[in-house]
Amino acid sequence: MENVFGDHADVVELLWGLREPPSRGPKPTLSVERIARVAMGIADTDGLAAVSMQRVAGELDVTKMALYRYVSGKPELLAAMIELAAGDPPDLSGVPGGWRGKLEEFVRRLAIVWRQHPWLPWSTLGDRPMGPRELGWIESAISALAGTGLTGEEQLDAVFILFGLIRNTQSMSTAGTQPWDADKNVKPLMQELLHRYGDRFPALTAATTGTTCSSRDNGREFGVHRYLDGLEALINQRASDGTRPEAGRKPA
Repeated sequence: MENVFGDHADVVELLWGLREPPSRGPKPTLSVERIARVAMGIADTDGLAAVSMQRVAGELDVTKMALYRYVSGKPELLAAMIELAAGDPPDLSGVPGGWRGKLEEFVRRLAIVWRQHPWLPWSTLGDRPMGPRELGWIESAISALAGTGLTGEEQLDAVFILFGLIRNTQSMSTAGTQPWDADKNVKPLMQELLHRYGDRFPALTAATTGTTCSSRDNGREFGVHRYLDGLEALINQRASDGTRPEAGRKPA
């Protein structure tokens, strides 16, 4: 059978259950899920950089070579970790509030998963094969927009932007856009710098003067609400005009 997956064939086989289990040697005592779960625990505690085949093998009390019967190296291991950490996608069918209520609940649930696994938002960037669980999250968000009048392309764009908004506001310590607000050590320093050199940054100084500067969610709630406001305006306009752009083509 023709290999349509190219260089990603091994990862696709691993994530979608297409790989045959080891048939030679002693009876397997490990599994891809068990290996990925140990690696995920290391990443959750010490960060993704701490994950290595050697350390995972040590945690499992096996040799590093024993792991290679299940995953060929760290790229395959990471793919299995992402799929395991993503968990089952949310069922939003019973969420009230129409498409907007569903997407707000989607944001809440995705943020919980990413908070449990801080390495996950950044390891899911770039072009790569996705497993059924991760793809299911996208399916869940896209399904919320069904029947809104948005084209398929617009639905994909809307969900892509929503993921980016959640990712960029996920962590005060990684977003890096408001250092005067994020860290108890950095905050006084930045406030002092603005006090001394505020004339060079008049708009920023005016915005932070007399406020608590306590955007604890790094602007997520504000950003999500304003973004959904914009989608709602477009959807309402489509409904009132009774028009729907042709699939695959954006309106001028």
